[in-house]
Amino acid sequence: MSKKLYPDSKIELTTTIARHYDSIMNLVTFGKYHSFINRAIGLIELQPGFRILDMGCGTGRNAALLKERMDIGSHLTGIDISPQMEKQFLDRFSGDDRFKFISQRIDVPFELGITYDVVLISFVIHGFPQEVRRKILQNAIDHLAVGGRLYILDYNEFDMARMPAHHRFIFKAVECKYAFDFLNYDWKSILKEYGLDDYTSQLFYNQYVRLLSARK
Repeated sequence: MSKKLYPDSKIELTTTIARHYDSIMNLVTFGKYHSFINRAIGLIELQPGFRILDMGCGTGRNAALLKERMDIGSHLTGIDISPQMEKQFLDRFSGDDRFKFISQRIDVPFELGITYDVVLISFVIHGFPQEVRRKILQNAIDHLAVGGRLYILDYNEFDMARMPAHHRFIFKAVECKYAFDFLNYDWKSILKEYGLDDYTSQLFYNQYVRLLSARK
């Protein structure tokens, strides 16, 4: 694996972890990962013909859940940089031309030449320094159509000291220092800075996880 751009991050996965990512996430959440992901992705508003951008799409698990509610005229583009994630994504959607994968970093400016009705960032943005998170947000908003919705599925703001000991132990064991920093920010206020409004917020997994949504 090439040298990591963010040595203190755990977003840039090893080959082994990338290959077994979904199973590992279910293990560290005591078997609850699949349940709350299913519920959270089910709340994303879709309409016929929607264009969806999944930034940091990973294995395509979230995209597969969205597929269940996508009509024949809808399209989803997944972005990731992991070859292992790319293989799993392409295998999952083989033969379905509504799904496209692009190998692209989301932490640097990029231009896809199209805007999307839905942009999703799921358990990615917490793993970067704050100045890089803002670059990712800008990329998301630049690719969001007017009237479209941005969805961020990630950690809620919470006090680590008040977590049950077993949850705190797991969090400290699997997460990087950027994740601890992420908990300190008021993300609704940050999104307001980008001109978004019409906020929704849904909590999962003992209120440690949040689906935050806003409209452009």
